[in-house]
Amino acid sequence: MAASERTGDLFPNAGSPTGTVIMNEHCLVRTLDDHRVVIVAGVVLAHYAVGDRMAEAHAMVSLIEQGWSDQNDVARTFGYSSRTVRRYQERFDDGGLAALGRPRGYPKGRRRLKVSYTRRVMQLKAEGLSNRQIAFRVGVSEMAVRKVLRRLGWKPPEPTTQGTLAMENPPANPNLSAFPISSQGTSSTQELPSADPKLSAFSPPDDSAAISFDTDPSDRRFDRLMAYLGLLDDAAPMFQSGANIPGGGVLLAIPALVASGALKCAHEVYGGLGPAFYGLRTTIVALVLMALLRIKRPEALKEHPPQDLGRVLGLDRAPEVKTLRRKLSRLAASGQATAFGRALAQYRIAQRGASLGFLYVDGHVRVYHGQRSLPKAHVAQMRLPMPATTDYWVNDTHGEPLLVVTAEANAGLVKMLPPVLDEVRSLVGERRVTVVFDRGGWSPKLFQKLIAAGFDILTYRKGRFPRVAKSRFGEHTGVFEGRKVTYTLADRACFSLNRTLRLRQVTQLSEKGHQTPIITSRRDLSAVEVAFRMFERWRQENFFKYLRKEYELDALVDYATEPDDPLREVPNPQWLKLSTRLREARAVLTVLPAKFGLQALLNEEARRPTMRGFKIANAHLTQEIRDAVQRFLRLKARRAAVPQRVPVEQVVEGPVVKLAAERKHLTNLLKMVAYQAESDLVRLIGAHYRRSEDEGRTLIQSALASKASFEVAPKELRVILAPLSSAHRTRALAALCEQLNAPPCGFPGTDLKLHFRVGEPGFRPKADSL
Repeated sequence: MAASERTGDLFPNAGSPTGTVIMNEHCLVRTLDDHRVVIVAGVVLAHYAVGDRMAEAHAMVSLIEQGWSDQNDVARTFGYSSRTVRRYQERFDDGGLAALGRPRGYPKGRRRLKVSYTRRVMQLKAEGLSNRQIAFRVGVSEMAVRKVLRRLGWKPPEPTTQGTLAMENPPANPNLSAFPISSQGTSSTQELPSADPKLSAFSPPDDSAAISFDTDPSDRRFDRLMAYLGLLDDAAPMFQSGANIPGGGVLLAIPALVASGALKCAHEVYGGLGPAFYGLRTTIVALVLMALLRIKRPEALKEHPPQDLGRVLGLDRAPEVKTLRRKLSRLAASGQATAFGRALAQYRIAQRGASLGFLYVDGHVRVYHGQRSLPKAHVAQMRLPMPATTDYWVNDTHGEPLLVVTAEANAGLVKMLPPVLDEVRSLVGERRVTVVFDRGGWSPKLFQKLIAAGFDILTYRKGRFPRVAKSRFGEHTGVFEGRKVTYTLADRACFSLNRTLRLRQVTQLSEKGHQTPIITSRRDLSAVEVAFRMFERWRQENFFKYLRKEYELDALVDYATEPDDPLREVPNPQWLKLSTRLREARAVLTVLPAKFGLQALLNEEARRPTMRGFKIANAHLTQEIRDAVQRFLRLKARRAAVPQRVPVEQVVEGPVVKLAAERKHLTNLLKMVAYQAESDLVRLIGAHYRRSEDEGRTLIQSALASKASFEVAPKELRVILAPLSSAHRTRALAALCEQLNAPPCGFPGTDLKLHFRVGEPGFRPKADSL
């Protein structure tokens, strides 16, 4: 079909009058009386005077960014080269609209704006406008607006409830409901919240539903245009019926995701991502579902069709690599990952506070293989100190993650326990909690402080200890969490810090005669429970192992760095070198006297009956001993004059930096939410799958990754899962679906209730209800 025939259907009244250039089947450009209009699908996209280079550049960039045309067609229509169009795109991405009209930096010879400029910025900000909107109105760059607000000490207002725009005649599509827009130009009676000046808060609460004026779930052009115009903060999920949707089974985790409070906490902490098609809710849901589908990094999205992932999210396309990385960077720029993790922990404690009687604390070392000079940490798997970052995790009684804290400069467990437990205290209140940790936290002085702060301790004893007589041991049996355990134990009291700290030691005797002493301040527990709780610390080790393998916990999200404290003290390399040489000199002093004594033992008295004769015969050996003693004393004096620790700026060449922790902390929290959702599903099938303890996670992983069919009905989204590999696994999945359906859970951002069931082989859904 000819191009004129195609465009004739789209623009029946347009024809081809003078001054009209047809770009493609969607777009045309019309010039008349020194004015130019860009029309897209019958709607005016841009209107400007001929010769207005900035407006023309903005029109070209808008056509490309919104997907209406490509660079070659735009360049041909407007009479530019493709290279010029690309340059305009780069300028717009870097500096927004202002960058299209002038070069970077403040124009030379142009007078600076008056004080009224700052008053105008503050007035517009008080009205709830974003930095980009203010920059457009005032005629400066967004960076200039941020600098003015920072200089004037502007702080965001307290969050309030966002108003919505009601519709008189809501559409019949079950995906559609109230559509939230910004307060600018609307009749909203409430001020929009803003949690951070860098993140414009347009987002509604996660339990509210949004609207879309698109009618085709596979074509969301209008929503993308609304987001570009600043009238949409998050695209409303729209589902369509379909069969064999890859990864559709991952929707099984939506009820657990909603129950975790992650969406609610994210909205309270971050507020929103500003006007965007992929907003805060979509970004959080996408990252969690990606983790459950074992898409472990944003770069792995290249291997998955965005249309398939989009259908699972209720969108025409899922966010791709660069988009998702920009969203993560925007969230990280607010610096709220710690607050987000605290909010998640508070929500979980409110839901499951009974599982906090015992808390397991341990550090996880992430090895760094890049080119930056970073602090070293001991890597247990390699038994070597290597550049790394240490994260300290807090897990509950069942081994489920609760909180994660990144250590400063790889501080050890003894140094990190107080700040970690201060965080725990702020979460659990005044209740007494037993903290379980490894030998790395052994410090009687620390124990005394923790006990005084209202914590009980449970750890292994470190260092040499007197062995317990075998007659003191006895067999102890108990039943915990449905499991029967038997240990050979000896229970006695022990003292530390000159008998000022009285603790309890429970020693376990293995079949091979090895004794494992356990120290605790709990005297109310039976000996068998003390041993059981201590040995259950391996749940946390298994958690680290599982997340490393299945969620790629150690992967770097980015290689960005941030300044570190240059006055932070580190071991002095010169002192370490002298210590090595001193150990070598001490070893020589051990060998030479032994050799001298051997010669004295083997001396023949008939030849050398006197000591004087023996010394004369071994004068060379005597001189070597004297030289070795003098060398040892000189090295000892030199080391005493060298400080053992020095500021890191004296050791590191160049600036003192560390890996940026914000994005990694945020992704760790979202992977933690995904792991918690997976664990919730495993617990639900426990009564229906005999081997759930060993194979439960494998079954859930298979169910989440399986294909599914969707049926969209009024107020309901039916998810029909494909049968699993065997009948008994399929029955367990069917039982899981029944539990998730009572009561049903809604998909975030819609009023659709999820209904799960397992389909028969060869099932095909009904015709698309849309």
